[in-house]
Parts: sequence; structure tokens; C-alpha cells
Amino acid sequence: MAKIFIDGSAGTTGLRIRERLASRRDLEIATLPDELRKDPAARAGAIDSADVAFLCLPDAAAVEAVSLVPGTSATIIDTSTAHRTAPGWTYGMPELPGMRRRIRESRRIANPGCHASGFILLVAPLVEAGIVPRSSALCAFSLTGYTGGGKKMIAEYEDAAGRPPLLDSPRQYGLTQFHKHLPEMVKYSGLDLAPAFCPVVADFPSGMEVTVPLFARDISGTAGDIAAAYRAAYPAGGVVTFAGDESEGGFLAASALAGSDAMRITIHGNAERIILAARYDNLGKGASGAAIQNMNIALGLPECEGLLL
Repeated sequence: MAKIFIDGSAGTTGLRIRERLASRRDLEIATLPDELRKDPAARAGAIDSADVAFLCLPDAAAVEAVSLVPGTSATIIDTSTAHRTAPGWTYGMPELPGMRRRIRESRRIANPGCHASGFILLVAPLVEAGIVPRSSALCAFSLTGYTGGGKKMIAEYEDAAGRPPLLDSPRQYGLTQFHKHLPEMVKYSGLDLAPAFCPVVADFPSGMEVTVPLFARDISGTAGDIAAAYRAAYPAGGVVTFAGDESEGGFLAASALAGSDAMRITIHGNAERIILAARYDNLGKGASGAAIQNMNIALGLPECEGLLL
């Protein structure tokens, strides 16, 4: 029976991972008493004795946690931004070519960012197929539920008495175009340039919708070629699936996959302008679900074991 430790189990991602694993009979979940949760020696011992340790911590704390166990044989899955483009770490996106094998063999796995997951899985197969040039200057829009902002943002949105009225409308952020997910979005999509990225948080708990618009004149191929690339990259039965032009009567609801660990990719538009969309849960395939998927692969278990698809 594999032993699992979650460092940062009180945070949003850590709590969701713990909930997902609670019913698993093939895993032992190790915990620390509340008074030792921040004790470096106790944390180091728990990580070192685990088969898989999840780091559900802020970036600096995740770096510190890794430094506590330099020689550990535990597989570490870091859900922070700290190691996603770092040497010696495997990017935990098994849908990318060759990445599933690397995850299986790695002891240092960096879980992808929520916004980055949709963008990369929309764009990477098209760059690989030569449909979207590597030199493309793309735009991306990402609509997310407020749970992606962590406990502080959740408290702000769910404070019935003191909630600011501006939270009633969608709010765009990342206005400086230095969003922390951009480095991984560039590296793993295969692009040479970072996209103009427009994330928006809105008044719903969970769900995410990443949209990438394309002009047909700027790509090498058609919407049919894009669909063929997606079908080849994401066969039926996996966590990520291609769903054609699926919508809800001409609408795309960002909360459509709330509570799920799956991602559904769709294509919309016309002969001149094409819209690529990825919908999933920001805490599912965007965080905790992806971490569990990576854990399953690392332990040699069925990839979708325990996931809600």
C-alpha cells in the first residue's frame, strides 16, 4: 500500500486532494498533528517516509520543503509555480508527447497551472502538427471561478455581509501581462512568444474556460485539420477529450465541468475566424485532479483511478 503525505493539506488544493483520496483503499494517508504541521523536522520526516508527497504550498514554502529532503527517494508532486520550468523537474502533463513515460520515471513532478493547462492542451498539438506556427503571436482568455484564488479570495466572495459590490461582476486581472503561468505556457505549448493573456475571475465557485481565437489566414490548415489533430492527441476514454463543437445552445458555460477532473476541448467559429475552447474545473484538471492523475502514473496505477470523469 502506497503511503501519501500532503504538505499543506489545509489549503484549497490540499483539501481537495485529501477529499479525493479519502475513499481510496489502495493508499495510506499520513498526517501530522496540528502542532507539527509547520515544524521543519516533522515535515521532512513525513515527506521522506512517503512514497508520494504532495506540496500544496506557496512558491517559497515549496522550495523550502524540497530543501528539507535533498536525498529523499519519495516522489514529490509540487502544485505551486516554483518548479514548473525548473531543471530536473518533470512537467506533470501526461497528454503531451513522451511526458507520461517521463512522469512514470520521475521523482520530481511539477503540477501544471490551472490557466496554463487549458492553453497548452489547446495549442501544443497544433504547433506539433504545423498548423499553428511557432512564431505565432496568440491571444488567450481564461474565465475562472473564485476558488482558484485560494482561501482569501474564497472568503471575500462568500462574505455575505461585508462583500464589496465590485465582486458582483467579472474582474479581469494579470493586467501587467506578467502572469505567473506565462513561462510554462510558452515552454510547453511550443511557441516562441508569450500570448497576450487575459484572465478573468467571476462570481461562481468552480470551473474554468480557456479560449484561444485564431484567424484562418494565420494558420496552415482548416478547422477540420485542427479537429483531426485533437482527435489524434486526445483519444476517447482519457482525462482530456475532444468534443467537436459542443455547446449549450450556442453558449459555453465555464462551470460546465465543475466538480469533475476531466477536460473537454471544442472548436467553434467559421471559415475566417476560429475559436478553440477548453473547459474544466480549476480545482480538477486545473489542480488537484491533475495532481492525482500524476500520482497514479508515478505509482504505476491506472491513470484515472479515483478521478471523477
